[in-house]
Amino acid sequence: MNLRLKMLASMVDVGARIADIGTDHAYLPIELVKAGKVDFAIASDIAKGPLANAQADISQAGLSSKIATRLGPGLAPITVADQVDTVIIAGMGGKLMTQILAEAWFKGMSFATLVLEPNVGEPGVRQWLLDHDYTITAESIVAEAGHTYELIKARQARTKVELSPEEIYFGPFLLQTKSPVFIQKWRDQLSYHEKLLLNLNKAKNKDSVHIKQIKEEITMIKGVLDDQS
Repeated sequence: MNLRLKMLASMVDVGARIADIGTDHAYLPIELVKAGKVDFAIASDIAKGPLANAQADISQAGLSSKIATRLGPGLAPITVADQVDTVIIAGMGGKLMTQILAEAWFKGMSFATLVLEPNVGEPGVRQWLLDHDYTITAESIVAEAGHTYELIKARQARTKVELSPEEIYFGPFLLQTKSPVFIQKWRDQLSYHEKLLLNLNKAKNKDSVHIKQIKEEITMIKGVLDDQS
């Protein structure tokens, strides 16, 4: 199992009843059950091909009695009877991720714990969590195979915890630790933003709203990189 999946597995609580959405090969549920960390898991995917891969790998691991497979979009295949308390969604864009969570929310389905790994749009995910009374309890950032991944664990909370714009953008825990992976990511992002701003300013019809947004993000990024204490 790669580093990203190992870090996701480390965020799952012992004894949780999990649903892994977009499971692909079901590597994560298999690892969690084999390690004895969870006794029940659902491996769900929207596509028949990946789900067939998951079923084959689960069967080969001898875990068909402990890992159920479901075909369908997002959280639609999960029912109240499953008593799932932890949902894992990894490897998709933040916008799609929050759409999946919102669709379940509108149907009256919510889950005590979320373990999320958006591959883009992380601030939007944090904002959704904040708006729906989740508290971020842990974060991690890993670099693997030329990509950087941010992992977010959140729990439902009775008391709303406010986050600053910087905490939403960078991650409250990641902002505290400022690991070498974090610093490198935002150095790269600063370079990207500065090039983007140049191109936006060269355009005949300038998008003033977008330009203002990029300038604000550059200011935030510079502030974080300048303060690495």
